[in-house]
Amino acid sequence: MINSSEIESIIAGVQQQVNTCQDKVSLLSFVLSCVDLTTLEGVDNDSKVEQLSMKAQSFCPQVASVCVYPIFVKTVKSILQNTSIGVTSVAGAFPSGQTPLAIKLSEVDFAIQQGADEIDMVISRGKFLDKQYAEVSKEIEAVKKLCNYRPLKVILETGELQTIENIYNASMLAMEAGADFIKTSTGKCVVNATPQAVVVMSQAIKDFYAKQGKRVGLKIAGGITNTDDALMYRQLVKNILGESWLKKQYFRIGTSRLADKLQSQITQ
Repeated sequence: MINSSEIESIIAGVQQQVNTCQDKVSLLSFVLSCVDLTTLEGVDNDSKVEQLSMKAQSFCPQVASVCVYPIFVKTVKSILQNTSIGVTSVAGAFPSGQTPLAIKLSEVDFAIQQGADEIDMVISRGKFLDKQYAEVSKEIEAVKKLCNYRPLKVILETGELQTIENIYNASMLAMEAGADFIKTSTGKCVVNATPQAVVVMSQAIKDFYAKQGKRVGLKIAGGITNTDDALMYRQLVKNILGESWLKKQYFRIGTSRLADKLQSQITQ
């Protein structure tokens, strides 16, 4: 498994590549096309998600999806039904993961019935840190079975996993249980996405692909508001996983604020 000094060396090299990049506009356009435009606030309402859905259609290129709570999926779906923009729903006791499996599955099923194209679930970090790995795996497997063909993104909440080893092991566990994407964060934690976590998760994806032959995607979310940070994450994925991961089927950035900055820099 990759160690701390190797991680920092990789990050330093990527930062240098981003700083000296000459063609940022095309790269920013790519990043924008991979954005899951997100609102996950307690003050969300139909009016707010309607405005976000309309806004999603105004970007060029258009974003990958709009991500909302299950109760708003139907509203978003009705607005985006004639577009290529997907509807993502968090479900399964987001952001804590602290409810019984039956309740998690009920919420996932509700989101799907409302029209969700993709599901973002979060693992129970408490169970994982207590080494209840079979339980965590069972929950992911059950949610994936319910999702069927719909992509399932499994949120690790890396800021709460404490160690590089835990992030790597949680990544492998999620992929072995059926995750189509692994995702850094809920955006509700003190420590959200970090370059270090993304390096570890990317390496886990690479190792899993070498072992299983299944390509799993990576979604980076939580506190990403700077376009250079987004470019750094893209470059990390390119360097570790290769060009074949640089498409929205395998690379996403979840954000509520970054899209406007991306569009501004693309069109300036």
